[in-house]
Amino acid sequence: MKGNIIQDKSFLFAVRIINLYKHLTSTKKEFVLSKQILRCGTSIGANVEESIGGRSNKEFLFKLEISYKEARETIYWLKLLKATDYISVSEFESIHSEADEICKILAKIIITLKGK
Repeated sequence: MKGNIIQDKSFLFAVRIINLYKHLTSTKKEFVLSKQILRCGTSIGANVEESIGGRSNKEFLFKLEISYKEARETIYWLKLLKATDYISVSEFESIHSEADEICKILAKIIITLKGK
């Protein structure tokens, strides 16, 4: 993938979240937390895509702010899955670092846009 970094990273992250969801539901037989993380973890990229198609700078910023909030929520569910032993510490660290990086990128974009 080439081009928009946040677009690419959020898409690849969504793929990881879907694979985590499949693992949680098939192997761990966990259906509640997994649905929550599926929803917010894939929503990050969906809102990034919507921001790119925004009709105004205000709409662009609004959708990126939603993406940031969804990324923060995803981190919450990841911490909960780790704390309840649905995912291992190494699984958590790998996917959490990606979620954290996405948060940082989104925050930087948002701060930059608000400074204009």
